[in-house]
Amino acid sequence: MQTPAPTDYVRATSVANAIALLEEHGEEARLLAGGHSLLPMMKLRVARPEMLIDINDLDELRGIKVEGDELVIGAMVTHNEVLESPVLAEHYAIFREAEKVIADPLVRNRGTVGGSMCQADPSEDLSAVGSALKASVVIQGSSGSRTVPLREFHDGPYTTVVEPNEILTQVRVPIRPGAGSAYEKVERRVGDWAVCAAGSFVVVSGGVVTDCGIGLTAVSAEHFCAPEAEAFLIGKAPTDENLREAANLAAAATDPSSDQRGPADYKRHLAGELTFRALKRSAAASQGA
Repeated sequence: MQTPAPTDYVRATSVANAIALLEEHGEEARLLAGGHSLLPMMKLRVARPEMLIDINDLDELRGIKVEGDELVIGAMVTHNEVLESPVLAEHYAIFREAEKVIADPLVRNRGTVGGSMCQADPSEDLSAVGSALKASVVIQGSSGSRTVPLREFHDGPYTTVVEPNEILTQVRVPIRPGAGSAYEKVERRVGDWAVCAAGSFVVVSGGVVTDCGIGLTAVSAEHFCAPEAEAFLIGKAPTDENLREAANLAAAATDPSSDQRGPADYKRHLAGELTFRALKRSAAASQGA
């Protein structure tokens, strides 16, 4: 049985205390939230932090609420809380649809939004959802907080713009009246990482698309999104022909690799097909169909 390397442990009492502990222990410290990403890496000795800083007592990182024209999701909100949130479901069906296909109930009850975002796994579902919705994240350090568009948050696989002495505290999503949204995923078995997944939101007004977003995961779309496909749709009627062309542009924005989940051309085909399905359902929901 594999076990983690020895490490010290401390329980943070506040966000400020967690940041102070990160500054004290430097790059050898890691935050412990749900632990579903970090602990397996520690067991494999891929991650070997010298200090674990437990942030599970920090209620200031919890909660889902509306502030002005944004939805605010605390970093310590669990996947299950997202799944069951009436506030998120009221504005964006994509949250519930994505969470239903993330892992299993055991993981969803402990895994957190902030942990998933900061793990930055290239097949992670919530990063695709956040990119589709053009969300932003709030990152706090000892000198204050900064807000970063989620489409600028990931530096690459397993890397983000969060500095070693900073902590992600919130995810903020603009509320768009009349938006429809959807999430489509293909996986080898229930709860597995995606072979490919696509999510979208669409706002249709006056018979044309006035706003939209497309998120993709597991197919190496830069920053989990497809901006050229989005730009193509703006000002156009949400016909099958236009939605299909946007989906083709989204597929062209991917660079999947062949692996045990399938060859690259199959994954690129999935990216186009799943994007089309998500866009079609999003547009229909926006029009009240």
